[in-house]
Amino acid sequence: MANVAQLIRRQSSRELLRVPLDRLELRELQHRLLPAPGDQATAGPALYGTTNAAFVEDGTSPSSSVIQQQFFGSGSSGTSGVPSSAAARNRLTSLDRIDEKEEHNNGASCGAGIITTLDKVDATVGQDPPGVDPSSGDERENWDSKLSFLLATIGYAVGLGNVWRFPYLAQKNGGGAFLIPYAIMLAVEGMPIVFLELAIGQRLRKGAIGVWAQISPYLGGIGIASTVVSFNVALYYNTIIAWCLYYLFQSFQYPLPWSECPKEYFENGSYITNMECKRSSPTQYFWYRETLDISPDINTPQSFNWKITLCLFIAWFLAYLCMAKGIASSGKVVYITATFPYIVLIIFFVRGMTLHGMADGLAHLFTPKWEKLADPVVWLEAGTQIFFSLGLAFGGLIAFSSYNPVSNHCYRDAILVSLTNFFTSMFAAVVIFSVIGFKARMTYENCLETQNQTLGRLFDTTIIGANELASDTVGADGRQLSLVLQEMPVCDLQQELDNTASGTGLAFIICTEAVNQFPLAPLWSVLFFLMLLTLGIDSQFGTLEGVITSIVDLKIFPRVRKEILTASLCGFCCILSIIFTHGAGNYIFTLFDDFSGNVPLLIIAFFECIAVSYFYGLNRFANDIELMTGSRPGIYWMMCWKYLSPLTMMIIVIASFAKIIVEGSGYLAWVAETGTTRHLEWPPWAQVLIAILVLVSALWIPGIAVARMFGCQPLADEPPAWFPAKELREFRKLDVRHEPSTMEKFLFCIHEDGSEGLCCPTSSSSQSKANSP
Repeated sequence: MANVAQLIRRQSSRELLRVPLDRLELRELQHRLLPAPGDQATAGPALYGTTNAAFVEDGTSPSSSVIQQQFFGSGSSGTSGVPSSAAARNRLTSLDRIDEKEEHNNGASCGAGIITTLDKVDATVGQDPPGVDPSSGDERENWDSKLSFLLATIGYAVGLGNVWRFPYLAQKNGGGAFLIPYAIMLAVEGMPIVFLELAIGQRLRKGAIGVWAQISPYLGGIGIASTVVSFNVALYYNTIIAWCLYYLFQSFQYPLPWSECPKEYFENGSYITNMECKRSSPTQYFWYRETLDISPDINTPQSFNWKITLCLFIAWFLAYLCMAKGIASSGKVVYITATFPYIVLIIFFVRGMTLHGMADGLAHLFTPKWEKLADPVVWLEAGTQIFFSLGLAFGGLIAFSSYNPVSNHCYRDAILVSLTNFFTSMFAAVVIFSVIGFKARMTYENCLETQNQTLGRLFDTTIIGANELASDTVGADGRQLSLVLQEMPVCDLQQELDNTASGTGLAFIICTEAVNQFPLAPLWSVLFFLMLLTLGIDSQFGTLEGVITSIVDLKIFPRVRKEILTASLCGFCCILSIIFTHGAGNYIFTLFDDFSGNVPLLIIAFFECIAVSYFYGLNRFANDIELMTGSRPGIYWMMCWKYLSPLTMMIIVIASFAKIIVEGSGYLAWVAETGTTRHLEWPPWAQVLIAILVLVSALWIPGIAVARMFGCQPLADEPPAWFPAKELREFRKLDVRHEPSTMEKFLFCIHEDGSEGLCCPTSSSSQSKANSP
């Protein structure tokens, strides 16, 4: 009957009133979460996080009399129990005022009659019976389906790093042996943080800033740091999409413009091959000169690249279109952006398995070099790659999960997203190295053919029979054999296989060179860059969603619609990202890519674990997950959140700083005179910019805490999260409350009264019950 009554109530509301009765339901839920006056009086100063009286686990609601006294006071005018108009109006919440205004605009008499009738239905029906999903009471924006959420999350986590960085790291750091540290880091660092972010976002129903500020106002800096990093990364990440768009547009011609060196024609019709291209290669020349129009170093920007600027405007416009309506629009876009890369990867996989030299590439990728496991750099790069491949600490996962139903099974989502990311990296590595093996084999055989032709013309022999000739044998051109062999290029298949790159070098130089040798090369080029485009754009709007959700939750612009806010943010970022489009823009891009996210994100994720384990309370967090999913997380996950993951991230941060100090830091600059790159150190002003990029995000964490200690309140206190704990307990049929085992008490310092910690208890179940209304 409760379901029928709710259905009649909602349908009557939508037909007879324009007042959304979901707001009335939310008002009721907000009333339930408000502390009773007696509790407020005895509680002293306002408490936060797990000790807030309105932030209780069992979710019991105050009686109607308490709510009436809380909102209307004891005095009344007229009939007893009916509040005076002035007293009631002074105590209305903002949501009540909105509803009251809408009711007045739509007709007072009709609205009053309907609401009175509905109140009687509520009084009769009461709460949802056991077995009814309580998620329908949430007014927060929701995904239109579970599939939309999964595709958006997988599309956000699976990005360009899976295609152009993991294969390079695998073959560089021991081939098949690299999978061992990679899998260990996934289990210790990757999956636990994904699980934590999805669970805390779903539990607290807010973006990155709101989540950590609600746990404790001293931790609000974690969310601001995530938002700043997401903004910095989104700023330069769209430049990659602009490059992909430029190559995509150039792919619609035959032959491909990077298939051969350009010719410089003279007035008499003669021509010469461009010397810069001749010294390097057609693909390198097209990337560095035609696409980037690159400068010799970061200090000389030179020309402005209008072609890439135009593509950048298009890229930001696409990002806006994907996010204009929030998750309502991005949830539909992901059906294309999250699935299309897998379709293209499968097509390239089928093609790669038929290529000559495929076996050479796969053998080079997966042949284990066990001695590499003793190298600490291998473990450092494995931990760094799994961290950034999953998009942790950006706030995107928290923002996405905050739109989930409160009863969503976030544990299964975390495992699915993590394993999908891992196997996508493996699959992409197989595809990329089958193509690289083909390129290396073709280059090697062409080199052998050139050698054979040269020796056959000069010495009437082949390279195989050259060893039978004396080194002083004179050829047809008068040169000795030893001199000719020294001038000839060395043909080495292993060297060609080692000649790989990561990032833009792999995508825009090596892979394009391999595509040149395919039949119907323009078709394969279009597919390849469409794949990179879709891989990048869903990661891009996932990163931006973390920024926008935080701004919306902070109510910085409360009267601005979300689509206008999104357009303003995209336009602002588009203007700032023009710094990546001049001659030295690629060097500034490298600086942002190396430093805007790496160290700050590790620091943020470290404090996320600290916030949940030592402030929110690990036992309370496990209880919340049990209510949401129906099953309690195991000891392994709790060990990772409290000890293993923070320790791993701390080691990676320290090792990263040590590596920079020992090896230095710089960038590869293009030398047009030789057609090669050279390593240059960052100039002083760039080192200052590096320090700013790291500190502008990381300093928010201690900064907010110190400001609160001195009485400053940079962030408004977060209202309690909507969390129907009692309804969830009935829905999940959790009749018996979990009691910590002896091992849990020992490992996580859980005391008999429910508090945690050796010195500073994080929470107390008895205190929570005492404070509950």
